[in-house]
Formats: sequence, structure tokens, C-alpha cells
Amino acid sequence: MDAFKRNLEKLAELAIRVGLNLEKGQEVIATAPVEAVDFVRLLAEKAYREGASLFTVIYGDQELARKRLALAPEEGLDKAPAWLYEGMAKAFREGAARLAVSGSDPKALEGLPPERVGRAQKANARAYKPALEAITEFVSNWTIVPFAHPGWARAVFPDLPEEEAVRRLWEAIFQATRADQEDPIAAWEAHDRALHEKVAYLNARRFHALHFRGPGTDLVVGLAEGHLWQGGATPTKGGRLCNPNLPTEEVFTAPHRERVEGVVRASRPLALGGTLVEGIFARFERGFAVEVRAEKGEEVLKRLLDTDEGARRLGEVALVPADNPIAKTGLVFFDTLFDENAASHIAFGQAYAENLEGRPSGEEFRRRGGNESLIHVDWMVGSEEMDVDGLYEDGTRTPLMRRGRWVV
Repeated sequence: MDAFKRNLEKLAELAIRVGLNLEKGQEVIATAPVEAVDFVRLLAEKAYREGASLFTVIYGDQELARKRLALAPEEGLDKAPAWLYEGMAKAFREGAARLAVSGSDPKALEGLPPERVGRAQKANARAYKPALEAITEFVSNWTIVPFAHPGWARAVFPDLPEEEAVRRLWEAIFQATRADQEDPIAAWEAHDRALHEKVAYLNARRFHALHFRGPGTDLVVGLAEGHLWQGGATPTKGGRLCNPNLPTEEVFTAPHRERVEGVVRASRPLALGGTLVEGIFARFERGFAVEVRAEKGEEVLKRLLDTDEGARRLGEVALVPADNPIAKTGLVFFDTLFDENAASHIAFGQAYAENLEGRPSGEEFRRRGGNESLIHVDWMVGSEEMDVDGLYEDGTRTPLMRRGRWVV
């Protein structure tokens, strides 16, 4: 077996054993781009060998999505498969594991009318709510694992022939996920311990807010009452550990929906459902983004932020060191799974219940500052020029990052 096949086998095994931490007899529901069919079959093989009772896959097709957005009648853009997402949510709440294969062409929808793209994305966000709630509540184990989609590879390596670009992207994926190491599972155990040490430090300090300072950024992010930092392996409601993202370099928590003030500028592009959004700038007052601009893709972003009132508030803040393995590749991946783990980031939209003590819901969740929305969109703000301080309620501060690197 050549090195590529060995590493691909290791990545699939990581997804099932470390990402999902699959339980014998558990059902798996997978989503994937249609181009990933061979990789999905390998994942299914690994899942069945670990004792999965059923492996069901739902494929997405960007070419089909493009035809719909170009040709469907206007009223058709307000439709989304709510029946599918309701079924997925029911399965997750009954114990099925969620496996998402990530990888798409970030430019697949370029050239289409932004108002049609935004309208369809808004309808899909509304329909997806039951599944999103089940995922953010960690009712069952879930993970996201990358696939080197040819369109993605062309975006990352535009000057290379497609075959070479795909090969280079797989190499970057194997490096970022630690699948190229002799014992990837042991490497992930050590990585989880390091992330948990940062989580323990931050949870012990009980900061009132974080202060981000860098080029175009002077932002104070208040933290929710009884907030909890998370990172690496995370327990579900039933107590089963899973690693939601392969790769992951972040530690993250819940902002207070009404206590974000200042300005912030994105440090990396955002791939948003087949559209590239670049040069994002936002200004916050009392937690609400009163001004949002982008140098490219602004209309698509703004239409998504019009989904509901919570869409212009923050649901996540994450710290990521600028010297991590993903950042060290020097690549812009045009893929949120990778780019969010290359840089500190914030997210418009829904907060995670796991980031609040006791995992509250409903009125208690809102009272403590948790944000509710039909969307959750991470965008990157960290860089080697970013400083981050932890602020206590009395105004004193503790340096956390200098020039993008941990100082604790």
C-alpha cells in the first residue's frame, strides 16, 4: 500500500474512532459531496468494522444546486427540504451519530444573482433549524472530516494542474489532521490533552470579556454568564466524548449576545455556500452588528444576516494560535473547517448550549446571554498581528495572546 492510501485509511479510521468515537450498534447519518463517493465508502467500511448498525449517506451536488439557482422560479427559492432536516434531527435525538464530509468548490456559485443565492440560503437555514439545534446541543456524537474536492483544490492551488492540486491538498489535509503521523490516534490524544489544558486555564480565570486588538480591529467581546470554554474532545449530553472537527486547533466559548462593542476586520476569506466573501468589516454596538461590509460577496453575506435578529449577533468566540500546523502551511484554504482552525475567529448566529454551565435552553439560555439564530457562520479575525487580553469585571486584564501566539 502506498503512502497516500495508508494516510487515507488512517484519516477514515480517525473520523470513526476519534472524531465520532462510534459506539457499537450505533447508526451513522453522513452528508457528503457526490464527488466523495469513494471516500464515503471507505468511511462506511471503517464504521461497520467498528460495529455500526446502519450507515446512511445523503449526497450534495453543487452542479445541481447551480442549475436550481439559475433556472428555478422565484417562489421555488423559498423552498427547502424541511422533511429531510426534521428526519435527521429525529435520528440524532434518538442516538444516531452525525458524520459530515466537508469539501466543496468555494466558487461553485460565482456569477449567479446574489439575491437568488441569498434567498435560497435563507430558506435552507430556516428549514435546517431542527437539525442545527440537535447538533449544537450535542444530543449525540458528531464530527466533520475533510475531502479533497477537485474544485476546492483548484481554489487553493490555482496555478497547478488539477491532479497535482488535488494531491497537494490531500497532503495538507493529512498534515492538518495528523493522519500522516505514525500513530495518529496517539497524536490526537496528546493534542486533546494540550487543548484541555488551555480550556482548564481559561475556565479557572472566569474572564468577563476578551479584548482583540489588531489591524482594523479593536473589539471587546463580553462573555455569557456562566460561560464554559471547550476545545478538543467534547462530551455529548449522554457523556460520550467526540471530536467535532478534524482538524481542530481552537478553544471556544459563548459571547454575551448584548455585550460586544467595537470594530473588527476579517483576516481570511470566508467560503459561504459556494460564494467567496472577502474583506469583511463589522461594527458592533450593544452586541448587534450595526454595520457590516465586505469587499467581495457583500450582498450574499448581508442577505444571510437578514435571516433573523440573532444573525447579526455573536454565538461563538474562539482563540487559535497563529503558529499551529494549519497556519504553518501558509495556505488560505477557502474552507471554514480549515481556515477557522488557522486563526482566532468569531461567529454570527447560534450559540452552543455546551458553552454554558448546565447546558440551559429556552429562557434561561437567553437570560445568561446565549444567542439564538437559524444560522452559525464562523469568520476569521486572528493573525500574527493580533493581541488578545482577558478582561475581569473590574477592568484589570491578563495577556492571553501576543502577535497571535499564546503567552499563557
